Amino acid sequence: MAHAMSDDQVAGELRKMTAFIRQEALEKAKEIQIKADEEFAIEKSKLVRQETSSIDSEYEKKFKKAGMSQQITRSTLANKTRIKVLSARQELLDNLFEQARGKLAEYSKDKGKYQELCKNLILEGLYAMNESKVVVRARKEDYDVVKKAIESAKEEYKKSLDLKELKVDLDEKNPQPEGCSGGVSVVGGAGRIDINNTLDERLKLLETDALPMVRTSLFGKNVNRKFSD
Repeated sequence: MAHAMSDDQVAGELRKMTAFIRQEALEKAKEIQIKADEEFAIEKSKLVRQETSSIDSEYEKKFKKAGMSQQITRSTLANKTRIKVLSARQELLDNLFEQARGKLAEYSKDKGKYQELCKNLILEGLYAMNESKVVVRARKEDYDVVKKAIESAKEEYKKSLDLKELKVDLDEKNPQPEGCSGGVSVVGGAGRIDINNTLDERLKLLETDALPMVRTSLFGKNVNRKFSD
């Protein structure tokens, strides 16, 4: 027959049960805390990776954008610089030819050299025209010099081609216009063909034909140009 537990015994058992339950609760709470910490660490690591990836992606986008912006800026500055250089070079060339244009009229002051020049210009026109009758137009102030140049050119032309007849007249009714720097025009084909050998026209041709050579002489060869003018 079982003996009834005394109050002290009951209290002792209750304390044991309470201690056990408390220990179980503490251990369970510790397990929950550990698991919660692990889940928190995993989630934290995941969030950190996501944020890091997002930051890296955003940085890469901004870096690429900044790189493109820098390239555009460099290209714009390079183009502006190139345009300025080209403009300065063209201005220099224009000034060079303008100075040459201003000195054209001075060439006629030396009558001997000028007469020889006019003779050669007339000869050039005669060879190009290849006609037996032409007229020469010149400035009024050059008529005396040009008449002598015509006679010299006629003799040389006839001799070189063994010609008997050649008519070259000075067209005093149609002088070169005011402002002309000198030289002559040789007109044939009943007035339909006009070979303009004035000094002004020759300088224009020089500006076109000799410009690449002048440009190279002044600024050096352009390594970016694949073909010459």
